[in-house]
Amino acid sequence: DRYQRRVRGPMIHFVILLSRQGKTRLHKWYSSYTGKEKTRILRELGNMVISRPARQCNFLEWKELKIVYKRYASLFFIVGIDRTDNELITLETIHQFVEVLDRYFGNVCELDIIFNFHKAYFILDELLLAGEMSETSKKRILHIVSQQDVLTENPNDTKVEL
Repeated sequence: DRYQRRVRGPMIHFVILLSRQGKTRLHKWYSSYTGKEKTRILRELGNMVISRPARQCNFLEWKELKIVYKRYASLFFIVGIDRTDNELITLETIHQFVEVLDRYFGNVCELDIIFNFHKAYFILDELLLAGEMSETSKKRILHIVSQQDVLTENPNDTKVEL
C-alpha cells in the first residue's frame, strides 16, 4: 500500500490560500481536524509563512507534516503533506492549480478568489480528490468547469455534453 501511494503522489492534508495580510481566502481539509485545530493551524502557518523572507526555501517541517508553499502575486498557496512525500511534486500541484485558476479567471487575482470562491473550490475539487491528484489535464478541468457554468446559467437544460 505504501508503494502504491508513492506512485500516485503525495497525500495532501490541507490546502490554504492566504493573502499577504494573513487573511484566509480559501481552505480545504483532507484530514480530520477539529474546529479549534483548524483555527490554530491557520494562525500558526499564516504567521510562519508570511514572516519568512522571500529568498528562503518554500519547504518547512512543522509538527508531523511538511509544509510546501508558494507565493503568487498577493496570495500564498500553502499545502500540508506527509513528511515522506515529495515536495517538488507538491509544488507542481500548486502550480497546476494556479495555472487552471489563471486560465479560468484570466490572470487570477485575490478578488477573483474572494468573489468567486465557489468556483475556486470547484476547480480545486476537480484537481484533487481526497488529498490526492485526480485530474492532471488543465483542458479537462476547464472543460468540466465550463460545463458546470452552462448548467448553472441554464438550469432547465438537462443535456450537457461532456
